[in-house]
Amino acid sequence: MRPSPESLSVLPLVIGVVLSPSTVDAAAFRHAGQPAGLIDTANSDDLYRGARGSALPGLTWLRDSISEIIFGRPSTKHSDSISPSVSLSQYRDDVVVRFNVIKPADQVVLAQAIKAKRLDVWASTPQFVDIRLEESQLRPLLRLIPSSMQKQWSVLIPDLEEAVRATFPTKGETTEYGDAAESLDAVYTKGNIFFHDYQPLSVITSWMALMETMFPSIAKMESIGDSYEGRPIHSFRIGDHSGDNANNGTRKTILVTGGLHGREWISTSTVTYLLWSIITAYGKESMVTKLLKHFDIIFIPVVNPDGYDYTWKTDRLWRKTRQQTKVSWCHGFDLDQAFGSVSGQTNFQVDPCSESYGGDKPFQAVEATRLADWGRNQTENGVKFVGFLDLHSYSQQILFPYTSTCDEDPPNRENLEELGVGLAKAIRLSSGNFYTVSSACEGTTTRQDAANEATGGSAIDWVYHELYSRYSYQVKLRDTGIYGFLLPRSQIIPTGEEMLNALKYFGDFLLGNNGIESISKAKERTSHDKDRVDLK
Repeated sequence: MRPSPESLSVLPLVIGVVLSPSTVDAAAFRHAGQPAGLIDTANSDDLYRGARGSALPGLTWLRDSISEIIFGRPSTKHSDSISPSVSLSQYRDDVVVRFNVIKPADQVVLAQAIKAKRLDVWASTPQFVDIRLEESQLRPLLRLIPSSMQKQWSVLIPDLEEAVRATFPTKGETTEYGDAAESLDAVYTKGNIFFHDYQPLSVITSWMALMETMFPSIAKMESIGDSYEGRPIHSFRIGDHSGDNANNGTRKTILVTGGLHGREWISTSTVTYLLWSIITAYGKESMVTKLLKHFDIIFIPVVNPDGYDYTWKTDRLWRKTRQQTKVSWCHGFDLDQAFGSVSGQTNFQVDPCSESYGGDKPFQAVEATRLADWGRNQTENGVKFVGFLDLHSYSQQILFPYTSTCDEDPPNRENLEELGVGLAKAIRLSSGNFYTVSSACEGTTTRQDAANEATGGSAIDWVYHELYSRYSYQVKLRDTGIYGFLLPRSQIIPTGEEMLNALKYFGDFLLGNNGIESISKAKERTSHDKDRVDLK
């Protein structure tokens, strides 16, 4: 049962009284008598586990009780009860189809057919293109493509209605962990119960406020500005500015964003998972503690709050923002096409009804303008963006600049490629999943041909070029097409864990260790079911 808006409104006051900064400050979650950064993480127990000798078992109970009130209990058994706001019947006749792309010429013809039919492209790589369409549209589409491609397709998701249903939180379920000890292990080693479901915007906002209250000395939640419909776009900064770490000059910063596209729920969940994992590892894991002493990490889980909220209330598969365009019946801008491009080389999509419409010129989208203005303001006030991770789904790709052109390479392409391969390796060592690495232009077929006209400026290009972030990446998360944008809730934590390993590699690389420390730790892990330092 979820709390009413009224109860959520007083929650920060309750937490502020019960969990005062002196009580729940991150610095308090340490072993008695040991300074931060000197904990033997290999031998220390999870400080959150009251049943395993926690220094503060009462706070453990209180924290989890509050979490359960806000977010509900973890669930594993299927239920048909979902958000009543979304009508599932709108997906009843739809399927998701994959076309295997063999020749570059076929890519162009397929892109032209997609444009003519105004179809919804789910993924576009040099190897395949995934399309959502009504089943009745499939035969007419096949008539528009070469005969060589007419047998190179398969249905990925035959029942889109059921796939959509499965992504919504369930209600009235019981937890099936086994005995009491197994239940504790499941909750504390697999992660906070917040991550057992995808969460709506209001819950994410309340959760972020809770995290700020619990870790006031290293956390700060702010708004970078309001969306088109007036929703705040929240950022969450984590960094240790105490004592010798206080820097009145430049502060190196890593920016992690998600939710540029409303329907990519796994990107938002993964950003919040990274936030939670990093903030709870501070003072317990040496590399993370060291990283936060020298760098800030800013997380923005939902850059497109209007589109994200719309996917919860009206259309689960909505991609763009909700801003009015020049065509009254076609709403929204594609934020991944809405920024300025390198050297002004843009060929913006001209059809506002297209899923890839980024505007007739750069920064028509309110949310893109808010992010850009905020970024510039940060740099003017001592922030130096040294790394950028923009999380999306799906196709398991790590992409670096440039997006809008394949004719020009970034000056440090070799470095970008090297670190990108390292991130992919960190993920592979963590979960066994393979991520490909390439420039964004080379990794997306629709970027390489003019037929789709979708070559507007992306966030990774703009942050790299205008904010001088030397290492700028778009990471397309799980999976490779079995579920697409409708990744099951059971994969929220595994996806978060593999991306956490990549973020640690990223941070270790920036600390000058070339990712060696993170890779070594990953090799030492033999099972994800064992106690993990990075989740403590």
